[in-house]
Order: sequence, then C-alpha cells, then structure tokens
Amino acid sequence: MNFDIEKIRKDFPILHQEINKRPLVYFDNAATTQKPSVVTQALADYYNQYNSNIHRGVHYLSNMATDAFENARKYIQLFINAKNAHEIIYTKGTTESINLVAYSFFKRFVKSGDNIIISALEHHSNIVPWQMACENHKAQLRVLPMNENGSLQLEKLNDLMDDKTRLVAINHVSNALGTINPIKEIISIAHSKNVPVLLDGAQAISHIKVDVQELDVEFYCFSGHKVFAPMGIGILYGKESLLNEMPPYQGGGEMIKEVSFEKTTYNELPFKFEAGTPSVGDVIGLHKALEYVQKLGLENIAAYEDELLEYATKRIQEIQDVRIFAKDISKTAVLSFLVGKIHPYDIGVLLDKMGIAVRTGHHCTQPIMDFYKIPGTVRASFAFYNTKQEIDLFIEALKKVCQILS
Repeated sequence: MNFDIEKIRKDFPILHQEINKRPLVYFDNAATTQKPSVVTQALADYYNQYNSNIHRGVHYLSNMATDAFENARKYIQLFINAKNAHEIIYTKGTTESINLVAYSFFKRFVKSGDNIIISALEHHSNIVPWQMACENHKAQLRVLPMNENGSLQLEKLNDLMDDKTRLVAINHVSNALGTINPIKEIISIAHSKNVPVLLDGAQAISHIKVDVQELDVEFYCFSGHKVFAPMGIGILYGKESLLNEMPPYQGGGEMIKEVSFEKTTYNELPFKFEAGTPSVGDVIGLHKALEYVQKLGLENIAAYEDELLEYATKRIQEIQDVRIFAKDISKTAVLSFLVGKIHPYDIGVLLDKMGIAVRTGHHCTQPIMDFYKIPGTVRASFAFYNTKQEIDLFIEALKKVCQILS
C-alpha cells in the first residue's frame, strides 16, 4: 500500500521535537492520539472567530456555532452509519457514555435479581460503572472469561445468559492487548435471547470501520482523543427506541422542554441527554479529525498499521526472554510485552531517556494482569503517522535498556 508517510507526519507538529536530545518516537497511541494541524486550527478558529453558546442564541455567532455543532453530529452519524442524527449523543468520552447507559438503562430496564454480562478483557471504565449500577439495583455482574492467548471464551457466553440477562457490555478492541473481539458473533448470540449489546469502541474507532446498523448493536461509544480529536469529547450512539425509553442522565439546561416548580418535562433526542453547556470547540475538532481519517481511508490505515505491527513483532523477538501477550490472534497495532523479570516501569523510564514514549503498568485493566499473574506490561501502540524507522529506534533502545537492567 502506498502511504505518503512524510506528508502525513507534516500534519502533526508535535512529532517533530526532541526528548532528552533524541528524536521523539511516540508509541503511546492507545492512551491518546496526537492531533493534526487541521484539528488544532479548527479549535483556534472557533475560539478566535465565532465562540458562542449554541441553540438558544439569535445572534450571528450563536447561529454559526450551532450550525457547526449540529453539522458535526450529522457527520458522525454518517461516519458510523447511524440511522438518525438524533441517535448521536455528545458526552465527555467513552467513560461518561458508559456511565450514562449504566445509570439510565438500569433505571428503566433492570431490577433486583437481573444480571448483565461483561468480559475479562474490559477497561476499568467498562467494569466499575456496571459494578456500581448492579450494587444500586441489587443485580448481578457476570464475567465472560478469557483464554491464555488473549481471546475470549466465546463458547461460554450462552451458558452465562438466562432470562434475567438484561445487557451484554463488551469492548470492540482490548486497550491492553489489542485483541479484536468477535463482536458480530457476540451480538448474534445476545440477540438470539433478545439481549441488547453495548460496545466500548474507544480502541476500535481509529483502526476499524464501524457500521452500527450492519452490526445491529444497541449502543456504541467512543472518545474523540483516541481518534486524533481533542480530549473532553465523546460519543454515545444508541438505538432511538431504547434512548426514548431511558430517563435523562443529568438535569439542567438544554435537556428540558418546560420547567416549573411543580414539574419538568424533558426535551426530545438527542438533547434529553445533553444537559448544560457543551464543549462546542471539541465537537468541531472531532468533526475535523473524522474528516481527516476518512480522507486517508480506514482500510488504508488498518493495512499500514498491520504492517507496522508485523514488523515490530518480528523485530522485538530478537530480544532474549521477551514475552509478547496476545501474539497470535487478530488484533490492532498494540504490542504488549515483558522482558524476563525486568519490571515494566523500569523499561518505560529508561526508554523515555532515549526519546521513546511507551505506556507501562496495568493499563486500567487490572483483571487482565491478575489473570497473567504479572504487575503490568510495556505497551507500544502504533498509529498511521508512525514508521518502521521509529520501530528500529525503539528496538535498538530496548536492547540497550535490557542490557542495563539485566
């Protein structure tokens, strides 16, 4: 595949700097992605030229900001192929999207003795909100176990489900291992028992084409900062029929239709779930980021990142005693590993001295680390602006680190 990597890298000013007198190699993309100039310029343009609150204003700036805000919603609808723009709810990120569903869905549909199912591969953001909701409603949290290779024990999903199962909440891609879960099969199994599904798409949205209608999923959520957009903006997609039945998550402005001291009536979708002043500039930035990704093509991005992962996986095996997690399964561009008995934190600190940015620790997935009986991993995660030359720098630096620490 012909990827004009030098042209792409020019769009990301942050990549062109030195850390500790070494060229920055940014391999922490699963934590957050960098932003192209078109995104940061869109933010600057909003705040410098038409900063205003939306929807309620009658003046020029308010109308301009409102149009940009709602045009972004329509673009996001097309990006994930939702049926309606009002099925797109703006949130602060994946975490708030999940919390919204955990509160509102539970309040409407879950009662004492019911259960929901998550998996052993979940980020804490797709564990803790469900634990809290289950505790509040006296419901049971069930966990679909994982295999040693980092995949899910899909054959056990049927056994976990019964007539009191109200929801399956699972990630599309594991942030800690990169595992691409068999979401079509999971949705099919759940739907065979009339159980709705929520997908945490935080780690998938920048790597995989998402079509919520084709998946027939009830809820899909993701964060802007994982897909080259600003922090503080996220999306919850929900099927209209469910969202209409769910009560508001927060009270305040925008989510109301009429307010009196005796009674409040709620607004229609999507505003029912968007209380308060939104992060308008970040929404506009998300729009620009998704346009940027769309222009490159998610298929092209995935193919290039697969090349990077394959190359990095091959090269890292030159290092003695390296242990790669989720090595031989379908996954996105994440290389999670340990070397011998060296603590991952020590590797990360020394790599940083050489200009290499990786993530170390449990990656907000402590149950996965407990499963493997390890304190954490070193995680190198790649994006389309990374190069094989950067992987070479990473491997040579890692070899020196291992020599020092051994």
